[in-house]
Amino acid sequence: MKNIQKIYEHAQQMTHKGNAASYIPALAKEDPTMLAVSLMSMNEQIELGDCKKTFTLQSVVKVLSFMVAANHHGIEEIMRYVDVEPTGDSFNSIVRLESNNNKPFNPMINAGAITIASLLPGESMFERVKSVTAFIEKILSKQVSVNNEVFMSEYHSADYNRAIAYILQANGFLKSDVEEALQVYLQLCSISVNASDLAKIALYLATNGQNSEAVCSKQVINIAKALMMTCGMYNFSGKFAAFVGLPAKSGVSGAIIAVVKEGEIEQLKGPIGIGLYGPAIDDVGNSVAGIDFLTEMSKQYELFCL
Repeated sequence: MKNIQKIYEHAQQMTHKGNAASYIPALAKEDPTMLAVSLMSMNEQIELGDCKKTFTLQSVVKVLSFMVAANHHGIEEIMRYVDVEPTGDSFNSIVRLESNNNKPFNPMINAGAITIASLLPGESMFERVKSVTAFIEKILSKQVSVNNEVFMSEYHSADYNRAIAYILQANGFLKSDVEEALQVYLQLCSISVNASDLAKIALYLATNGQNSEAVCSKQVINIAKALMMTCGMYNFSGKFAAFVGLPAKSGVSGAIIAVVKEGEIEQLKGPIGIGLYGPAIDDVGNSVAGIDFLTEMSKQYELFCL
């Protein structure tokens, strides 16, 4: 385990290059020097740092909410509302929504994720949130909850997302009213997990749901991983795909999941799920230590999957 420990220690030294997300007050309080990494295969696990420290999923949940909605409605129906094309715009951009009545380019940007929130199964806000938490609980074999402090912090600073939602409503892409879609989306972002949970979610994706009670079609899982590869790391997605080569999704809490379809990392062999938490993020919104760790790990263990 010496090599992976060295990669972790080097990545931990990179935390000074970022800061905890300041535009969400509850996230700004997190310790920016923190780094937790969990790597999980079907039979083994490696944990580095405090992998039981809880934090919120933030944009990592976009992968899971997309899967729940797509598995419920079918891909053809979902694509009437959200595309699967990458965009070079920032995750909260409204530029393309304003031109030619465009539907959101993909579910990994805020416009797409808010649209997906309105498409989740259920007749109420509670039922839509529950559809995703229940899916996560089946993957993790434990209960999860929404961090209400983070949710309220995000809700009271959500003017930009609210503007996005109103444009979506005006263009006919929301299937619920603005406030309900926004609250569902922000509650999902505020689900509490730890790094070990992230690794288990990533392993679910790596194995296409093998040995899990969480049912999702292989087609939907594969599309989710393709979206992670092309759109999962905000405006760094292209470079991440080129130089790391793993499907991954990040969130501004400092969370990242990454998927290894087949590889070998120390005693781990076969499909591997990786969960990271490093709240010091860069200007794009990715964990600086997390990016450093995944870049060096992919290089040293030859994990590049393209």
